[in-house]
Amino acid sequence: MSVIKILSPQLANQIAAGEVVERPASVLKELVENSLDAGAQSIEIDIEQGGVKLIRIRDDGGGIDHDDLALALSRHATSKIDDLEDLEAVATLGFRGEALASIASVSRLSLTSNNGGSSAWRAISEGRDMQVEVTPASHPQGTSVEVRDLFFNTPARRKFLRTEKTEYNRIDDSIKKLALSRFDVAFSLRHNQRAQLSLRPAKTQLEQEKRVADICGTTFMEQALYVDNTRPGLRLWGWIGLPTFSRSQADLQHFFVNGRCIRDKVVSHAVRQAYQDVLYHGRHPAFVLFLEITPADVDVNVHPTKHEVRFRESGSIHSFISSTLKKALAEDRPQDHLQSNSAGELIEGGEQFPGMVNQPSPDWQAAPQSQPAMQFSSRPNFGGSSSGATSGSAGSMQNYQSLYSTNGINLPESDNTLGDQQDIPPLGYAIAQLKGIYILAENREGLIIVDMHAAHERITYERMKGAFDDQGLISQPLLVPESLAVSQREADAAEQHNDVFTKLGFVVERAAAESVIVREIPAILRGSEVEALLRDVLSDLLEHGNSERIRDHINEILSTMACHGSVRANRKLSNPEMNALLRDMEATERSGQCNHGRPTWSQLTLDQLDKLFLRGR
Repeated sequence: MSVIKILSPQLANQIAAGEVVERPASVLKELVENSLDAGAQSIEIDIEQGGVKLIRIRDDGGGIDHDDLALALSRHATSKIDDLEDLEAVATLGFRGEALASIASVSRLSLTSNNGGSSAWRAISEGRDMQVEVTPASHPQGTSVEVRDLFFNTPARRKFLRTEKTEYNRIDDSIKKLALSRFDVAFSLRHNQRAQLSLRPAKTQLEQEKRVADICGTTFMEQALYVDNTRPGLRLWGWIGLPTFSRSQADLQHFFVNGRCIRDKVVSHAVRQAYQDVLYHGRHPAFVLFLEITPADVDVNVHPTKHEVRFRESGSIHSFISSTLKKALAEDRPQDHLQSNSAGELIEGGEQFPGMVNQPSPDWQAAPQSQPAMQFSSRPNFGGSSSGATSGSAGSMQNYQSLYSTNGINLPESDNTLGDQQDIPPLGYAIAQLKGIYILAENREGLIIVDMHAAHERITYERMKGAFDDQGLISQPLLVPESLAVSQREADAAEQHNDVFTKLGFVVERAAAESVIVREIPAILRGSEVEALLRDVLSDLLEHGNSERIRDHINEILSTMACHGSVRANRKLSNPEMNALLRDMEATERSGQCNHGRPTWSQLTLDQLDKLFLRGR
């Protein structure tokens, strides 16, 4: 017969270490978070042999009192929470009180601290016996933690560690995430006595952009948009990569909630949804984003490693993130990525700050109205008539077969001569068409190359969406209402979010505890797999609190129609037609990418052209 026993403190600590201390990088993360919670403004990190031999963290924070040193190495000992109310609104990175005890149980740990008094003290603990010895020491204000011989007393754990290089790379990744989370703190990192990273405090936006560039690469910052949006109790700010700066893997995605780096399904889904209309298939966006939220509205006590959180209003958070990023991507224009004289004049001598986003002058904003642009040949028909609303029907398609017409277009001579530099719009004026595919245009900086089909496709698509929104969704009754067997939770969601379906042209009614009936659908979705679409929507509503699947499906149909309704390769365009297309690009949302995420234009500056031909050497 088995006997129930209480585990020894040392064994309990080692079991806890299995959750908290996975490898050297997780040790570093816990210790640096303690330094940040202690108010450190400078953190120095020394690593030897990938962190297996030594991890040393030294900070200038508030320090630990002599009487608390031994207690700090006890399990469930913390200065960060006192009662349940504190746990429900955690404002610190650490709070469980397990990290130091768990680390000490699988290593030789030394904790030295000075809380501002005349003397410092050191607490030493070595693995199995967990006996803590406190002795006088020499140390400035702050704390140093040394972790030596990690897993020396648990060889089974140690053999699961990877090579020194792999373990160091994980440490490097961890410290970079921590450095992104706190711009106001200086960080230095040495590995095997060699300096690897040195970051000064970054308090201005320019300094913060430099730190992001140091960590994520200058290319990311050169192709990133700054976002900053607030709502009562919420703020989302940071940098998001342009759709053309996408990755084959989700390896440049940093999201912080109240300074804590997290991975969250609600956040990931919201970001994917924001990029859904502009990102190339199979690619992943890059971003460094910070969400500031009232601590009581987010539960950080979800996982021992604190990598996950739970939002109390996940649907609201999802909508806030998605709408903020969508707006930023929609407002991006070609002129935002081209140098302008007015931006250079803001700085003495005309020098450009790195990462400066150049705003178009009023002349550029007026440019789209200065030239006739492409117009729809007729208003689009989203009605329920048999002649115009079938899925992919010729009737709807013909409404979007709109091409440029030169009738009534009289461009001034300066369109071709570029005589007055102040009158040149951002994408310049067309000078030629190459192979019936590309438009070549000259602007201030040099040569603009435009994929005419990709650009026209985006312009047509955005206009179709605008017309679609203006006319609203026309519902079409089903001859035979469709009954769907669903779970009770799904039926509850359909009933609770009935307004979502109504806005999108659906009439969905609850028929029984586990059944719903679809009576009407949007006319444009006739012929689609409505049952599968609705089931996916209900799944989104249960998991994220909202869904964009129906609108995304409608957009897919519009995108296909726009693709077929755009100018094709080998179509000969006149100069006025090409210039009208350039002006429309400057005025159209998301015009930097086609509907499939491909870039629509590229710039070759005069300096780049000179390098190609070795001019000036």
